[in-house]
Amino acid sequence: MSTFESQKKRRELNEKLIKFTLIIAAAISILTTFGILFSILFEAIEFFKLRSFWYFLTGTVWSPGVTNSQFGALPIFAGTFVITIIALLVAIPIGLGSAIYMSEYSSPKVRDYLKPLLEILAGIPTVVYGFFAAVTVAPFVVKAANFFGLEATFNSALASGIVMGIMIIPLVSSLSDDVIRAVPDSQRKAAFGLGMTHGETIKNIVLPSAMPGIISASLLALSRALGETMIVVMAAGLRPNLSWNPLEDMTTVTVTIVNSLVGDFEFNSPETLSAFALGLMLFIVTLILNMISLSLIRKFKEKYKVNTL
Repeated sequence: MSTFESQKKRRELNEKLIKFTLIIAAAISILTTFGILFSILFEAIEFFKLRSFWYFLTGTVWSPGVTNSQFGALPIFAGTFVITIIALLVAIPIGLGSAIYMSEYSSPKVRDYLKPLLEILAGIPTVVYGFFAAVTVAPFVVKAANFFGLEATFNSALASGIVMGIMIIPLVSSLSDDVIRAVPDSQRKAAFGLGMTHGETIKNIVLPSAMPGIISASLLALSRALGETMIVVMAAGLRPNLSWNPLEDMTTVTVTIVNSLVGDFEFNSPETLSAFALGLMLFIVTLILNMISLSLIRKFKEKYKVNTL
């Protein structure tokens, strides 16, 4: 056997080993997802054998641990969505705006200083954000509401949502900055050659091209906000409250799951099993949001592909 043939066989063997390793990695990821799903699903089914599934989805009273315990999850999901929407309204404009500035307007030297400073926010523990929300932001929200003649509690959803939005700004900013910088400079130069201003180029060329990555960054921030617990405990309270008023106290799915699992009830009791039912619903909601985001990304990619022909 010649040296060339032995090298060829060695390279083919290496390729097969790499391919096999990647297949194993992909299989582990998929099996882990199914493992998480089934670990939640079976316990959630046990809960729905004890309590009504329909009332769980549409009921407006969540009162476990009492004589006639009720498990209506609508107030919990309402609080989750209210706080999450507030967080996204804070994080996406600020994060995307800072990403556009760093990638399109700032000098390389300024960007080298700004981006690490902004990403420090991602390394701060959530309990510190909780202190900041309870001590600083919540009293400010109360004073601002009183100034406008409104009533606000110190455990308001608005304070929790604002601080949660500040926490996820680096997720939106850092990823959006990377995808905006990945847009080819040839497209910018072509737009300038057609007489577009810098702002028009960003609006009509850069952002549509980077939109799939921006949507992915926003989805990651959304998932981070949905799973946050500590800030809500310290700033928004523990009371299930069916209200769309962000100045009132509310709670979220993750906080209720923690309360259900740390109680003194038996594992097979409805109070404990309700945590798995809430987890299953949160899993389904996250799956639906992922499917919607993938659909939006596909549409933007198709539109971008058509426009570049």
